[in-house]
Amino acid sequence: MRIGVFVCMCGNNIAATVDTEKVAEAARSMRDVYHAETIKYSCSDPGQRTIIDAVEKKKLTRVVLAACSPRMHETTFRRTVKAAGLNPFMFEMVNIREHVSWIHSDMEEATNKSIDLVAKGVARARKQTPLTSSTVPLTGRVLVVGGGIAGIQAALDIADSGLPVTLVERDSTIGGNMARLDKTFPTLDCSSCILTPRMVDVKNHENIELMVNAEVDRVRGYIGNFEVDIRKKATCVDEDKCTGCFKCEEKCPGKAPDEFNQGIGESKAISIPFPQAVPLVATLRKEYCRLFIRGKCSICQKVCPADAIDYEQEERIITEKYGAIVVATGYDLFDWTKVYPEYGGGRYPDVVTSLQYERMLSASGPTGGHVQRPSDGEEPRNVVFICCVGSRDESIGRPLCCSVGCMYAAKQAILTKEHIPDSQSYVFYIDIRAGSKGYEEFTRRAQKEFGAIYLRGRVGLIYPRDGRMVVMGTDTLSADQVEIEADLVVLVVGLNAAAGAGELARKLNISYDQYEFLSESHPKLRPVETNTGGIFLAGACQGPKDIPDSVAQASAAASKVIGLLSKGEMETSPLVAEVDQKKCIGCFKCQEVCPYQAIEEQTLPDGRLVAHVIESLCQGCGLCNVACPPSVIPLKGYTDDQLLAETLELLRR
Repeated sequence: MRIGVFVCMCGNNIAATVDTEKVAEAARSMRDVYHAETIKYSCSDPGQRTIIDAVEKKKLTRVVLAACSPRMHETTFRRTVKAAGLNPFMFEMVNIREHVSWIHSDMEEATNKSIDLVAKGVARARKQTPLTSSTVPLTGRVLVVGGGIAGIQAALDIADSGLPVTLVERDSTIGGNMARLDKTFPTLDCSSCILTPRMVDVKNHENIELMVNAEVDRVRGYIGNFEVDIRKKATCVDEDKCTGCFKCEEKCPGKAPDEFNQGIGESKAISIPFPQAVPLVATLRKEYCRLFIRGKCSICQKVCPADAIDYEQEERIITEKYGAIVVATGYDLFDWTKVYPEYGGGRYPDVVTSLQYERMLSASGPTGGHVQRPSDGEEPRNVVFICCVGSRDESIGRPLCCSVGCMYAAKQAILTKEHIPDSQSYVFYIDIRAGSKGYEEFTRRAQKEFGAIYLRGRVGLIYPRDGRMVVMGTDTLSADQVEIEADLVVLVVGLNAAAGAGELARKLNISYDQYEFLSESHPKLRPVETNTGGIFLAGACQGPKDIPDSVAQASAAASKVIGLLSKGEMETSPLVAEVDQKKCIGCFKCQEVCPYQAIEEQTLPDGRLVAHVIESLCQGCGLCNVACPPSVIPLKGYTDDQLLAETLELLRR
């Protein structure tokens, strides 16, 4: 056994606090260590070449590297060791950056701790055994969950590569929140003009299967081989027959909330959300339909020229197999009504959200693009925008920035002036965050060209007086109290993860944060991947972001999917659990605690029922190892012997 130890200086990241030469010198005196040296930057090409040369010249059989976090570069150095002719799992990485140099200021203390950690790593390396990966075939189909702009972009990019895609959207049309926008910042392009062609491309693409009014119900399997149950909701309309003629909607007597228009105006019990909807198919909502409430009506069935109405239609489950999943579930607006009673808590009709105002501005909206007060239909002259409602507010537990509020407040102030030339817009803000290309210039344009008055400060109270809304706040730049009589108040509301995002994450076995935004594997190195292999993130499901960032992330996720499935088969990690079936007692405690459903029941030739690990599904978390009463599920690469050797080495020092 010939162990080589390499101590990375990482420039001054490690060397400023740790005496790396002293660590290397101490390593040379450790048992079975035949070579030890320092490297300035071990992850650089010269640094990796140093390791390869030492392995070849010194005939090393194991390598210990004291450097940064294994989470960041362990895979890199396993490839380095493999290039030197060793089994890539005869490598041990010791973290002396995050665990030592970054948290200690005393050099002697940090150096001694580093020596102890290296000794522990050497003890572990002595117990290493060669591990080999296996391969599993990959299913060459992709599921995209969510039909907003991110889901659309990901689906088109993947489909253009030749892979079949199923795009699942829980609403009756794709387009998401972007379809609700009038124009987009900072170019003021027509949102529908940009989006609608992409929506049509999805519908007409030969490699895309579009499922609307559908949700993911259950997910089984593992990277490359997912089995997904998709719940297709009953809409009482045959999608193949419906021609989108709107006759059913025109004749329907049943009133319903207009969800697409954010409650501005009314809809019908059977309707198509908007004229550019894809697919252009009506949906019947039973909870508002007179036939299902009173037992009498069926007018829509009588007037439908295509005979597309089917009241007997039932919900069904469709089970399909996929090699990868892209989650692009988007966002919802924060529900401000429950936490801001000082703004009326939803009681005042002339206090609207930014998305409701967007529908007023849109020519395809319920008011035909005419901005008016909901209370009386009059055109407003003074419009007040209040930023950061439900974001950057620690008092309600919402410290996160919504990322887009500053920009769409500026956009709506500009559009207000265009719609109503003699209007005056006021914008209450905390700070202006306009970091992307053209954004700073856009906010200045709102102030200088369109006369929007920006007031730095929060609004403390909104109340009605003589038919108008009084907005009381503070201008923190002048330290003056401000009182404005407004005809209309627009709340620039923060963004939430889409409703049900946390539940979907649990079905997919992926992580999410306290706001139910889905968590990426690594914020810098793996920003579109999750900790569950084969599942990727796109758009605002991961956190608030604007359209360009959502599109960019969607294309990034698509490229990861294409790269994964282009090979036809995948090499799996050997760092997985393994059941000693001769000693297994069949209690299946391991199965109960496994978060990845990687343990199945297996019947042996002698009739015993024992546990079996599906290697391609196992993530090597070790929970089964801890839960097993007879301790017969070792984790390859993290065996009890290895962990005990590390512990005993530390106790001896």
